[in-house]
Amino acid sequence: MELDMRNKDLITELANRMGWTSKEVSDMISALSSIVSSKLVDNDTIYLQGFGQFEVKKKAERISVNPANGKRYLVPPKLVPVFKPGTAVKNRLKELSDNE
Repeated sequence: MELDMRNKDLITELANRMGWTSKEVSDMISALSSIVSSKLVDNDTIYLQGFGQFEVKKKAERISVNPANGKRYLVPPKLVPVFKPGTAVKNRLKELSDNE
């Protein structure tokens, strides 16, 4: 089993499955990435049925401690992108973990 899939590998896999050229797949991935990014910046949620949901969450401010010197400092609140896998993905991952 492959441990990680690089962009080039993903493009090759999709091109083979869909009968598209690598250029067509690369353009589609670029467009998808651009759309998802702009929607997240607009604080929209993107739901891909059978795959999952991308959304933006606000992380609250918190106190952190530098382990090297013990100094405490305030980490300001920030917005972070979050992915929640859909039920189908969760079930497939559960099957994998159950078989190990």
